[in-house]
Amino acid sequence: MGVFVTYASPQGHLMLDRALYLPKEWTNDTARCKGAGIPAARLLATKPQLAQQMLKRAFDAGIPGAWVTGESVYGDNRSLRLGLEAHDHAHVLAVSGKEYVWRAGRQDQVKTLLATLGAEGWARLSAGDGAKGPRWDDWRWLPLATPLQPHWRRWLWVRRSLHDPTELTAYVVFAPQATGLATVVQVAGSRWTVARCFEEAKGDVGLDQYEVRSWTGWYRHITLVMWAYALLTGLRAAHLPTAAPLKTILPGAPRSSLTAFKVSRGLGGR
Repeated sequence: MGVFVTYASPQGHLMLDRALYLPKEWTNDTARCKGAGIPAARLLATKPQLAQQMLKRAFDAGIPGAWVTGESVYGDNRSLRLGLEAHDHAHVLAVSGKEYVWRAGRQDQVKTLLATLGAEGWARLSAGDGAKGPRWDDWRWLPLATPLQPHWRRWLWVRRSLHDPTELTAYVVFAPQATGLATVVQVAGSRWTVARCFEEAKGDVGLDQYEVRSWTGWYRHITLVMWAYALLTGLRAAHLPTAAPLKTILPGAPRSSLTAFKVSRGLGGR
C-alpha cells in the first residue's frame, strides 16, 4: 500500500510524494525483498515515519504549505507532531480516543476528555462545501499544554456531528495564538481532499491500473501517474479565478472506490 503526501489549495490539489509501505512480513523476508527488487537499505518504516520523511522533503524543497493535516494514524504519532512543532509547521491532525494529551498539568486520554464535554461552549461552523452543500458541524476547542514557541498554542479541537451528537472527532491543533476558529475548521475540512486526489487519479490517469510485482515497477507507474495528474491540475487551475490559497499538505493512503466517490459527489457511476 502506498503512503502519499498531497497538496491542497482553492486552485487545485495534487500528489506531491509517495512511498511504498512494507509490513514486517516483507522486511523480515530477505529473499522475498530481493526477488521484488527492493533495495537492501530499505528498512521497516511505519506509515507515520514515511509521512514524516516525505513532509521533510516537501518543506526542504520549499513547498509553501501553511498547514499540515491528516487522519488519526498520523495524528496519534507523537514523534510526527513534535517534529512539525520543532519547525513551526502549523497542523490540524485527527487523533483517536486512545491518544494521550497534556492538559492543565496532567496527561489525559482523549476519550476521557471527550466524555466530560457538556452541551455548552460549541460553535456551529462549516468545514467547506460537500456534495450536498456546506458541511455544518458543531466545534469546540480545549487549550492544551503551551508549547515552547512563544505566541504559539496547542488545542484539542473537537467536531460534533449535527446528525448524531454522540459522534465526536478529535484533533490536535498547533498554530499561532491568533489563529481563528474558522481557519482551523477549514483546515480540518481540507483533510478529505486527499480522498479526492486518489479517486480522481484513479478515474483520470489510472492510479490503480497496474499489475506490477516489483519495487521499480510500482514507483515508475505511480510517479508517471502523479506527473499526469499534476499536469491536469495545472491546466484546470489556469482557467480558475485567482483566490487567496489555503495551502495544506496532507499525508494519507487511498481508501474508497471511484464509484463511491462519484455517488458522494452526485456524479453517478460508470
